[in-house]
Amino acid sequence: MRDTEEVRGTRSRGLLSLVARVVAWLIVILYVAGMAALVLLERRLDLPSEDPVEGMVLFGGFGMFAVVGALLVAKRPSNFIGWILSAASLVVVGAAGETYAAYVMTTSGRPDWLAIAGAWANSWYWFMVIALAFIFLPMLFPDGRLPSRRWLPVAGIAGIGALVTVVLGMLGDTLRGQNVGYRIENPIGIEGLAPVEQLPIFGVLSVPLIIGCVGAVAAVVVRFRRSRGVERQQMKWFLYAAAPIVTFPVTDYLPGIISDLVFGWMLIGLPTAIGVAVLRYRLYDIDVVINRTLVYGALTAMLGSVYFGGVVSLQYLFRPLTGQESGLAVVASTLAIAALFNPLRRRIQALIDRRFYRRKYDAVRTLEVFGARLREETDLEQLNADLLSVVRDTVQPTHVSLWLRQPEGRSEARR
Repeated sequence: MRDTEEVRGTRSRGLLSLVARVVAWLIVILYVAGMAALVLLERRLDLPSEDPVEGMVLFGGFGMFAVVGALLVAKRPSNFIGWILSAASLVVVGAAGETYAAYVMTTSGRPDWLAIAGAWANSWYWFMVIALAFIFLPMLFPDGRLPSRRWLPVAGIAGIGALVTVVLGMLGDTLRGQNVGYRIENPIGIEGLAPVEQLPIFGVLSVPLIIGCVGAVAAVVVRFRRSRGVERQQMKWFLYAAAPIVTFPVTDYLPGIISDLVFGWMLIGLPTAIGVAVLRYRLYDIDVVINRTLVYGALTAMLGSVYFGGVVSLQYLFRPLTGQESGLAVVASTLAIAALFNPLRRRIQALIDRRFYRRKYDAVRTLEVFGARLREETDLEQLNADLLSVVRDTVQPTHVSLWLRQPEGRSEARR
């Protein structure tokens, strides 16, 4: 009897896992179809694109949300992270629905049921995306659970605030167009209820969302400080992908290309890093990735400053002599950064290793010192002691032994 129940339980779990995979991959298909329809409809409506690069990043980023979410659901169906990613990408399809509503209202003036559904989803979907991507995703990463029960009130406040905001968005009296000025009567709307962004209570509803975002950041910090081993590496991947968020307050003051790169790193890199971390694929490569990013990021910034500073200053010097701008300034600046590249890279690498990878830096320095002493030392007993000391300092094993072969064929252990 017990064996029969176990077989039924196994079949039930297998069926649920299969259904989860099918649903997750259907979301991917629906997202691709929705985005393709959005592009086609925008072309037919001849809607101007303010920032095509940003649009491509949005499509690609939430596409990564859908694909990584499907992979995580397939491999880790009990982990809520995959479901959150899939749900966020599904909700974004509401943007395609709104474009379809604009197309229908522009061409025929009378909405069908799909246009009503698209305009209705557009009135609330962005609040759902904020709650999923910026509150619950970081708060539950990487195992799909809160750091502890103490975070339940924070999650509850954020969840209730997001739910009330979404419901009020759903019940607005009139559905309004985003890019095209149409109006559609909401079949489930409350008469006289304005869009949620125009309600006096909207400022109050923003407070739970702010509390949730702050709580999510605090949860990531707490989990990172407590993490060890595999979870530590998972948190490193997440923080590496989320690092550009610190530039958001000054994004408007950055050049457009820099803003697009930061936005793309955040939106595309985050689901990619989450997939690597949860699936534990080449998990420990994150230390190398962070190291190289710090080194070459600092190197690029410094060489860029040298180049532009050199061009400006040399042009200022050459202009009185030649009466016009000279190409020698560009050539000289290019030669300068070529000459500075390797020396500057080595110095930055040493500085970052010493500042952020102190244990590795100390180990390398210890090995270098031992190598120098090895070329000069002739006393075998002293070399044995030095070798054991270097192994303890660099590898830090719980136990170390050195076996030496004796001339008469016996071995002697040194500890």
